[in-house]
Parts: sequence; structure tokens; C-alpha cells
Amino acid sequence: MYGTGLAKGLMLTLRHFIESYVDDVRYGFRKYSLSTDNFEVRQGTKAKGVLTVQYPDEKVAVPERFRFVPFLVVEDDDHPTRGGKDWCTSCGICAKVCPPQCIWIVRSNDPDTGRPVPEPEAFFIDIDICMNCGFCAEFCPFDAIKMDHDYELASYDRTSHHIHDKERLSKPVSYWRNIAPTRAYEEMLERGSWEHKDAAKEARRGTTSSRASTAKTTTEKPEPKQAPVAKAEAKVESESTSASTQVDGVTPWDEDEAKKEERRRKALERKKKRAQKSGE
Repeated sequence: MYGTGLAKGLMLTLRHFIESYVDDVRYGFRKYSLSTDNFEVRQGTKAKGVLTVQYPDEKVAVPERFRFVPFLVVEDDDHPTRGGKDWCTSCGICAKVCPPQCIWIVRSNDPDTGRPVPEPEAFFIDIDICMNCGFCAEFCPFDAIKMDHDYELASYDRTSHHIHDKERLSKPVSYWRNIAPTRAYEEMLERGSWEHKDAAKEARRGTTSSRASTAKTTTEKPEPKQAPVAKAEAKVESESTSASTQVDGVTPWDEDEAKKEERRRKALERKKKRAQKSGE
């Protein structure tokens, strides 16, 4: 029968409208009391009627995978060795994969050597251009950029306040573990440690070097120094022995002194020619 679906939809709307008033009478005006924490009851599965969230005094919890503008992950201040250090290495991958091109990175250089330092000197994101796609967080090889849950970013200044700098973007890793515990745990399993890749590598390198130094001091003996002439002669002797092959059933160690001297002289001539060729 035509119009049945429309009638059912209107009846459902009318039922919700009536139940909202019935629920107000049954629950009383305590439903909207700010002194009572009953937000979970009103937003629960047993609540009936049309319920309004009194924003901004009340806010609905966002899902864990909700994404808004990105932020940079830094170490906690109480970290034993890397307090406040950036996870970002200024590799520039996030800026390259960003579809609207709203990320700018300034790489830092060592003032003494001029070599690049693996951390950004400046980092900017224009949130008015950002489309919240999450590509930057998805492609970051160091898990250094994440999508935030903070969506209250309205302001009267659009020219400068909506361009977030490094100071405003930086948030500790504990903040990320708090807003996204499941994802942080999954990343830890993939990474193999709660620490940053560089921190874990430094820890492994320190353990390995300490073990190697201990084993070296306990087992190895110092090798006696060899004079430069003796070392050169030994090298020539090894070259002549390794370069030669068995001829007529006679091996180099079975030859007489004249043949050994002739083999040694030829090896020295070959070495001299190589040195002259490399010098040219």
C-alpha cells in the first residue's frame, strides 16, 4: 500500500517526541542538573526520547580512531636520556605525501660541522588547509606525527593563529597513549619497544658495546706491534703466495730459495706498478 513507509516514519518521530516529555517527567529536572554527573545515564542505551547534549558543558566522547589536525610526538620530560626530544627526524615524507601541501619543515644543521641534524628546527601546519586525511601519520616511518582528538580550534584570527608552529604541535608521547591506547599498543608491537627507534637502537648499541668491551678485555691479548718494513714484507709474501698456483706439481712452499726470491721480486714489481698507476 502506498504511503505505508511514510506513515511508519512519522509514527516513529511522534513516539520519540512524546517519550522525551514522558522521560522528563519520570526522571525529573535532575537530567539537566549540572551538579549531578548523569551524562552517561542520559546517553546510555536505556534512555528514551530525544536527548540534547548541553555543549560545551557536556561533550560526547570521540572514538579512538577519530582524527583531526596532526601533532608532533616528543619524549616525556621525565625520560632518563631523551627528555623533551623530538621523535621527528625532519625526513620530509609527511610534507611530500600531504595532498593539500599544508606542511612546512625547516631542517636544522650543526653550526660547527654544517651537517644536517636529525630533528626539525621549525615545523608548521596550516590547519585551515589541512583536510585531516591522516596521510602524514600513516606514512611517517618513525611514528612521530599523529592525529589529534582536539576539534575546538575556532578563533577570530585566521591569518596567524591557525598556522600551528612546532611549539604548539609538540605533545608528549604519554598524551598519545592516553587518547589512543589501543593504537599505541599496536604500534609498540610493530616497533618492538615502547621507545623511539633511535632510543631503542642506542640502548642496544650501548649493551652490545659494553658486552664486547668486557669480552675483549677478558679474552683477547694485545697484539704485538710490527715494524712497517716487516709488515710490508709480510704483505708481499702473502700476496705472492696467494697469487701463485701449483705449476708442474710443485707448490710455492716446496720451491728452492732462488725461485722463492724470484717470486718475491715479481710481487714487489707488481706492487710498485700498482702504486705508480694509482698515483697517476
